[in-house]
Amino acid sequence: MTASRTEHLVLPGVLTAEQAAATVAGLLAVQREDGAIPWFRGHHLDPWDHTEAAMALDAAGEHEAAERAYEWLARHQNADGSWYAAYQDGDFAQVTDRGRETNFVAYIAVGVWHHYLSTGDDTFLDGMWPTVYAAVEYVLRLQQPGGEIGWKGEDDGTFTTDALLTGSSSIHHALRCALAIAEQREEAQPDWELAVGAVRHAIRRHPERFLDKDRYSMDWYYPVLGGALTDAEAKSRVEDGWERFVVPEYGVRCVVPNPWVTGGESAELALTLWVMGESDRALEILKSIRHLRDDESGLYWTGYVFEDDAIWPRELTTWTVGSLLLAVAALGGHEATCAVFGGERLPLGLDPDCCA
Repeated sequence: MTASRTEHLVLPGVLTAEQAAATVAGLLAVQREDGAIPWFRGHHLDPWDHTEAAMALDAAGEHEAAERAYEWLARHQNADGSWYAAYQDGDFAQVTDRGRETNFVAYIAVGVWHHYLSTGDDTFLDGMWPTVYAAVEYVLRLQQPGGEIGWKGEDDGTFTTDALLTGSSSIHHALRCALAIAEQREEAQPDWELAVGAVRHAIRRHPERFLDKDRYSMDWYYPVLGGALTDAEAKSRVEDGWERFVVPEYGVRCVVPNPWVTGGESAELALTLWVMGESDRALEILKSIRHLRDDESGLYWTGYVFEDDAIWPRELTTWTVGSLLLAVAALGGHEATCAVFGGERLPLGLDPDCCA
């Protein structure tokens, strides 16, 4: 790994050059030879966190490893376009949760677009198009008349109509990336354009269409990170929840009122702040989770219970380090990461004629 590939991952107070290299090496060490990236070896893989880790590898210049991660998804996609929610240690033959969570399924579009922008590899994009197309079509079969997207399908073909705000916000981002892929390939998808506008409208104007998960920090910042809320709406939402969720010098609570901060939510909030143009606050959030770093492995602990001064759980998770590396890459100006999360060049879709 050359320094030039990771120079944008050097961030004063967060990562030195040596620490960045160790962190990337630690992530690579967890990846299986077949491309799978479980939470940690011996635990399960879920498709969303697997994709996030692959994106972090691309941000670090490890394009071959990232491509193997996407090839794993392409090889093991279900016939209906989905993936299962969990695979033991990344072994596709050992499914531990046969649910099909829609935000897990959709996120491949974000990863594939990020890899393409990182590499310019048209052959890769062409090869992954059938996988992305099938995944998006599966997800949109669960979209409800109000625009929100049912959060899970079952193995018997039934599905829930209940929608999660975080999940639909992530899907909003994924649909925009899928439209970008379609535009690059000159494959018009008018139904997708309508779908992304509908889900955005539901997020912005109809909170009643989502299950109440207001205690969770992801429901606070994800409408902004997923691009559904921007400008004044984004700023108002983040300011309204700041004191509830941010614990100075420790990070971001996963859920209130629990005295537990988590690295993944903290790094995602930092990325959200970068999206809003608030890089200084983003940097402070990333600095606040230095205490989660394990210097031996280069990875990061999932969380910390600050009232007990205790690391919990005792897990060094790939999705925690994946979110951290992506936030650092955005602050460091990594072009593909900035383009994918900044959203200025992502298609917006078509807003519905509702609530005029």
